[in-house]
Parts: sequence; C-alpha cells; structure tokens
Amino acid sequence: MSYNKILFKIIYLCIFLASCSKAPEPPPPPQARTEGESVLFPADAPQMASIKSVVINMQPVPPAHLNGRVTWNEDRTVRIFTPFAGRVERILVQAGQSVAKGQALATIASPDFGQAQSDARRAESDYALAEKNISRLRELEQHGVAARKDVHVAEAEQGRAAAELARARRRLELYGGAGRGVDQTYTLTSPIAGVVVEKNINPGQELRPDQAIANAPPLYTVTDPTTLWVQIDASERELPLLTRGKAITIRSPSYGDESFPATITSVADFLDPSTRTIKARAELANPARRLKGEMFVTADIGTDGATELLVPSKAIYFQTGKNYLFIEAQRGEYTRRAVKAGDVRDSRTEILQGLGEGEKVVVDGALMLQQMLQPRRVQK
Repeated sequence: MSYNKILFKIIYLCIFLASCSKAPEPPPPPQARTEGESVLFPADAPQMASIKSVVINMQPVPPAHLNGRVTWNEDRTVRIFTPFAGRVERILVQAGQSVAKGQALATIASPDFGQAQSDARRAESDYALAEKNISRLRELEQHGVAARKDVHVAEAEQGRAAAELARARRRLELYGGAGRGVDQTYTLTSPIAGVVVEKNINPGQELRPDQAIANAPPLYTVTDPTTLWVQIDASERELPLLTRGKAITIRSPSYGDESFPATITSVADFLDPSTRTIKARAELANPARRLKGEMFVTADIGTDGATELLVPSKAIYFQTGKNYLFIEAQRGEYTRRAVKAGDVRDSRTEILQGLGEGEKVVVDGALMLQQMLQPRRVQK
C-alpha cells in the first residue's frame, strides 16, 4: 500500500471520529403565541425574564396645587377721591404711613366746598328769619290783626327753611365741615383705619370730582393689611374641591416651606371663556404683615380623602388615538387593554377608566408585547 493511501485513510478516520463525538444541537426555544388581545408564553420561555409586572392599588389623591395672587381685602380697603374741585394746599400723610379713622390726609382749597359752607350759613339765616316771622304772625293773630292764612303760609315757609337747613348741615357733616365758617378749605380724611398703600396727590395739583368716573387713579388707597385676599385660578376638574368655608394652605416662594392658613370665601359662577379657568377667593390673616399685595403664591387644597389609581407612566403607550397598557392575568399571560388616562404626577399617570384595584400591570416589556401582537410588516 502506498504512502498516500495510508495518509488518506488516517485523515478520513479522524473526520469520522470527530463527527461521531459532536454533541446534538439543542431544541429551539419554546415560542409565544397570541390569542386576540393576549400574548401567551410557555412556562420556560426566555422572553419572560424581561417582563416585569406590579400590583396597582388605590392611592390617596395628593392636594391640588393651584396658582394664586395676593390682593388687598376689598372689604377693608378704600380708594379715596375728592368730592369737590379745588387745588391741593398741603399733603399731611405719605405712602406707607398708618392712619386712624377720620385722620386728615390732605387739605384742598375748594370754592365748591366754600359754596356748600355758604349754603349752610344761608340756610341757618333763612330758618332763623322764618322762626321770627311765624312767631310774630302768631302773636298778631292772637290780637286779631293777622289773618289765619298768613300764619299758615309762614308755617309752610318755616318748614321749608327747616328742611333746607337740615340738608345743608347734613352735607357739611358728611364732608367734615360742620361747625366751621366759610373758609373754603376742604380736608380729605380717611374713612377707615389702616395703612396708606397708594398715594397719587401732590401739592398744587388741580383736582376734580369726576376723576373717579374718568378711571383716574385714586388720590389715596388705604387698607388694613392684617387680613388679605388670595385670588385662585382653578380648572374645571378642580371645581369639586372648591367649597366655601374650606381650609386651604398658602405658600410663597419668598418663605420656602413655611405655610399660611386660609379659608375659601367665594367661588365664581362662571369660567373664563379664553383660559377655561374658574376664579376662587380665599381670605387669610396676616397679623405680622409678611405677605404683601400682588405677591404670587400657591394654594394647596385638600382632596377630602379621595383616592385614585396611579400606574408608572412607562407602562402606558399611545396608539391610534387611545392609551393602552398590558395586564398580567396570570404568569405567562398578558392582555392588552385600552384605558382612559388622567393627570400625570411625577412619573406616574392617573387611570380614570379601564383598570381595577389589585390588577397587575406590566411596567417593563410592554413594547415587546405590543410588537408581538402587531408585528411590523416587512416591505418587499
């Protein structure tokens, strides 16, 4: 036998022995199958290692956080205009000062006020003359000199003079001019006790009583800053939380985590047509005057023990105009379900419809299950 034939047989024998010692190939992994909206895996399917589900339970609804703005308490605020035309003579109070009820704020040289003073003096003279006239006629009537009708005319005149005197005096009392002569000096006073928060008056300024009608700024604005209003903007969804008398919490970025208690006092009966928000008002005590008018704040409104279903937002996906998630009916069986989503809170989404308490929701692997239900078509 030649050397080449011996070498060929040795090589063939080695190949044969190597093929005999090769291990058999493992069987293919078990395959998942779909039934309607469900994906079913065999017990030992390797894909299940990438699927994670969690049980969803009812959670307390956190307080609603609404934006608000601090304003003056309009029940304790007055905007002061002049009732008489004239020229400002003296400024007695500056912005930021505290004032008492009835305290003088400024003096105004006013011929119109002088006319009111003159009318009161004339009414006093006319009444005194009418009193003397009726006394004289009554005495003459007793002696048979004056007619009875003359007495009646004098009594009517005396009544008219008394009415005019009462009117003129009341007008002066209303504006603080009772008991004074005709000095033509009107004193602008504060009708309430508080703090002057706005001043729009200067010495020598010409004033008119129609400035309020012309939307001019008030000469003075006086308010009591120890109690304030908070104007709150809320959505339609938050309307059930807004009830009169409900206690809420106000927070300001200026004071960090410090809170201020307040109470809802009114809720508007209509929504803003452009922003679709509703206005609510709360009142809060501000004895230390730490909160200021026009500050931006947030209002925390409790939900009165309400609960909700929250799922991790990554478990929900949007397709064809609907939100979906997968429910684990049992280990290895996952069913797609359409749900109605609500508010998003951090990394969780509220479920309004389509999910019950205690169900298991797939939080990892939902995309893989969706692809198995609706595999992409390969374009040729």
